[in-house]
Amino acid sequence: MTGRDLLSRFHDVVRTAPERIAVRDTAGALTFAELEARTAALAAVLAARGVRRGDRVGVSVPRGSGLLVSLLAVWRAGAAYVPLDPAYPADRLAHMATDAAVRTTVAPEDLAGTRDAAAHTDVAVSAGDAAYVIYTSGSTGLPKGVQATRGGVASLVDGLEQMAVYAAEPRVVAWNASVSFDASVQQWARVCRGDTIVVLEDAHRTEPAKLTAWLDECGVSDVDMTPTHWEMLREHLLPARSDGRRLRLFIGGEPISVPVWRELAGAGTVEAFNLYGPTECTVDATVAVVEGDHPGIGEPLPGNRLLVLDSSLREVPDGEIGELYIAGPRVSHGYLGRSGLTGARFLPDPSGEPGARMYRTGDLVRRTADGLLEFHGRADRQVKIRGHRVELGEIETVVRSSPAVAAAAVVVRDDLAGQPVAYYVPSGLAGVESLREHAAASLPEVMVPAAFVEVAALPLTPGGKLDTAALPAPPVTAGTAPEGEFERFIAQVWAEVLGRDSVSADDDFFALGGHSLVALRVVSKVKKTFGLKMSARDVYRHPRLTDLARHVESLRV
Repeated sequence: MTGRDLLSRFHDVVRTAPERIAVRDTAGALTFAELEARTAALAAVLAARGVRRGDRVGVSVPRGSGLLVSLLAVWRAGAAYVPLDPAYPADRLAHMATDAAVRTTVAPEDLAGTRDAAAHTDVAVSAGDAAYVIYTSGSTGLPKGVQATRGGVASLVDGLEQMAVYAAEPRVVAWNASVSFDASVQQWARVCRGDTIVVLEDAHRTEPAKLTAWLDECGVSDVDMTPTHWEMLREHLLPARSDGRRLRLFIGGEPISVPVWRELAGAGTVEAFNLYGPTECTVDATVAVVEGDHPGIGEPLPGNRLLVLDSSLREVPDGEIGELYIAGPRVSHGYLGRSGLTGARFLPDPSGEPGARMYRTGDLVRRTADGLLEFHGRADRQVKIRGHRVELGEIETVVRSSPAVAAAAVVVRDDLAGQPVAYYVPSGLAGVESLREHAAASLPEVMVPAAFVEVAALPLTPGGKLDTAALPAPPVTAGTAPEGEFERFIAQVWAEVLGRDSVSADDDFFALGGHSLVALRVVSKVKKTFGLKMSARDVYRHPRLTDLARHVESLRV
């Protein structure tokens, strides 16, 4: 299947089922005929701006049906889209737009005129043309753009259909992932095969009750999320649905714990699939049905070849741990403008056609006797934080760039729920709040360290490497003991969701390792106990415990 074929499939649905709902958000719904007209109108606007085959077009549109219109329009204009999430820091967006050399950028105001029909003929493309450029964390301190192909995206959809991960009949699919996260491609591109896309907007993603009500209202059958997100929403998504249908869950982006795996395997209300794959190989490379007692990443999607190799690129025997390499039609073009880095990670495929490459994932795996794969960690410093791939070196570079920092190291700590912690040697007055603001000016929220710890010097091993075992735990201040009903309640909730023995009235939720998904659990418990109208935004507005408690108390009045 070629990249052109996805758009051909979309047009086939437009012809055969023009009145079927294609996309729905809280503002309303678009039929396939309406979606076709709006994407044609915007594609015509892009063509008038000089967009041609092979160009790159930035897309900076909030979550909603307009975002889907924008992405399809860029494809129809023959270009590749570059997601520029409005929630990202301005400096990071400016770097991405410059690095990608975007021809133009689609903004919300560009969608105003797309209700009017426009004559447009899709630009002829090939399977090897770029479909999108998604930026991932880079160890050099700057994000790097991965160029996936149109043929790779079409092959992904085709492979998931062949494996019966996607049902044969049209489904109602929740679009949950950020457009800057490659899992979004696997979600929104399903509209090309005739599925209805239901957009989960920010309010749904931060308020479980609104999410479940929206899923029920729209009749959503398929949901994709990370294990971390699932754990925050499990109590809302596990119960049987009123219509008796099983929710089809696609889970991935980070390893699944044994308890979560076993819970999903035994849940009669959920049919779960574990999807694994690096961005460089077009979202998903393997799939495993979640069943049995032990997590695994399963078997390759059709067309993919998985090689488990040692440091000399020799196959390791089944049962032994090696590094995973992926070859096949979904291997991307590599990193935009980074030929050296591309050459280091994309190696010649010894069993492929001339010019074919295999991608070195950095993931350590073991092939079991039945031919399935188990994940056993990383061969480098790359980590997954809430499903997002993060290079700790990028965070370190940003922290070191502060004039108040002489040296810095970043690690993830299990005692802070796997959140990054920055250790720094000061060269001047380096207040924690100023360092956090400095990091937030360049990094997405998921990469901003949960804590900043001052040290006199970074501890080193005899071999001169960072001695992570010698790094101190973030200090816990004695603080003021919580007083009153609301402070004591919030302290109890924070201690539970953050895995702490005690919490003081002066503590900051995010300095303790909290993040947006954990904030959902706080909100859920407050609502359940007091019946108050509250959202995760309240935790962001009032991160100090005593301030949040005072806010909760004011809501009760």
